Amino acid sequence: MPHRPVRGHHDRGAAKKDKPDKNWHSEFQKLHLPDEVLAGIQDLDFTEMTPIQREALPTALAGEDLIGQAQTGTGKTATFLIAMMTQILRAEQQKGEKLHDPRGFILSPTRELAIQTHKEAVILGRHTGLRFGVFYGGKDYRRQERSLEDGIDVAIGTPGRMLDFMRQNLLRVNDVQFLVIDEADRLLDMGFYEELNAILRRLPKKEERQSLMFSATFEQKARKLATNYMNRPSFVEIEPENITAEGIDEKLFHVDRDEKFRLLLGILQRVSVDRGMIFANTKLMAGFITEKLKRNGFEAGLLTGDLTQNKRLRVLEDFKNGKFPLLVCSDVASRGLHIDDVSHIINYDVPSDAEDYVHRIGRTARVGKTGVAYTLACDEYVYNLAAIEKYIQRHIPSDIPDENAFAEDMAANYDIRAHKRHERSLRHKDGGAGHGGRGRPRSGGRPGGGGGGGRSRSGGSRRPRRS
Repeated sequence: MPHRPVRGHHDRGAAKKDKPDKNWHSEFQKLHLPDEVLAGIQDLDFTEMTPIQREALPTALAGEDLIGQAQTGTGKTATFLIAMMTQILRAEQQKGEKLHDPRGFILSPTRELAIQTHKEAVILGRHTGLRFGVFYGGKDYRRQERSLEDGIDVAIGTPGRMLDFMRQNLLRVNDVQFLVIDEADRLLDMGFYEELNAILRRLPKKEERQSLMFSATFEQKARKLATNYMNRPSFVEIEPENITAEGIDEKLFHVDRDEKFRLLLGILQRVSVDRGMIFANTKLMAGFITEKLKRNGFEAGLLTGDLTQNKRLRVLEDFKNGKFPLLVCSDVASRGLHIDDVSHIINYDVPSDAEDYVHRIGRTARVGKTGVAYTLACDEYVYNLAAIEKYIQRHIPSDIPDENAFAEDMAANYDIRAHKRHERSLRHKDGGAGHGGRGRPRSGGRPGGGGGGGRSRSGGSRRPRRS
């Protein structure tokens, strides 16, 4: 394959730093990592390893294949990035050359996860001189194509776009020495089995590369992939009692279906939500909740599977940048999201899939932080609780809220039928714009402080702002 000198690239780390600071101490130093990798770890202020890192990194750094069972927020991304960068740098040092085509290859189930992984790679690898490219559908085709023409060391992306570039011979994989299949269960749930097989068949043989696979669960298809495309992998599993992240205060409320939204308003008025995510089981319900929140004076964004890619990315950026404190999501739309500092999760609907419960509440209390997860169980979805509690192997603390827990709905006449009419009118008018509204209480403080949807402390009610 052709060789190219290392040169400037927008996805490559800036100035190289030979070593971390002498007075810096970290558990990662025990792993004898390259100084350039340690310097990136220091930049991120990682001083202690997470459980998955302690168990997986020694095996991965020894060059062995590995299957890791770990949910989001456990440090698995840093695990495979540290191992991959270390192995690539070691190979460069041994061979004394820089290749044009990628040596690292990371498959992600969603655009958002691919973008987030790429961002973490650029930060962690900023002192290594490695070049990182990210590839996903929906936009930026020419920019992605140019990054391949320039040359990259690590390719990160979704199966569809990666396979597309491979078939055009734009993404050449003969030099791949390190493969990561991230969130394998989600990749398979989303129907990527055939694409995965097509990609993995094109890579160097499993004996000629190192492969890591991470997943929250390992069903039959994932095990078949591991058998066919991994070389005698070791298995690292998080104990079942730790399947939900520590630091999450879980609360379950039993409530009538017709009273759920008033309970949601009550929670939002009592609690200071800096950055919260609200989950519904359908995109129709997610849209309904969002519009009701706006009509009650709350700012909220909407993330559903039918958004265009540009709108989706804009909503996520606005949420991350604090333009609105609440993001209402459907499960399909939210998979693979990595958003820092989410303080509260509210399951407006009890999820139908036990794994979705773990993925939802795992958006908070990430890597040592704390968070709160509320679940509102009505007669429609309460029967899903048994499977969830069996899966997480414990009971979720539950309660029946008293009348003080509910708030007045200032848009009580706006029911699901009115919402369907509203959605139809938007589609006729402008294609359904308006995801990410203006509804934070007008006072700028907590909803209960002067602009939310419920009763004021003096007992009076406030006029909602219509959106």
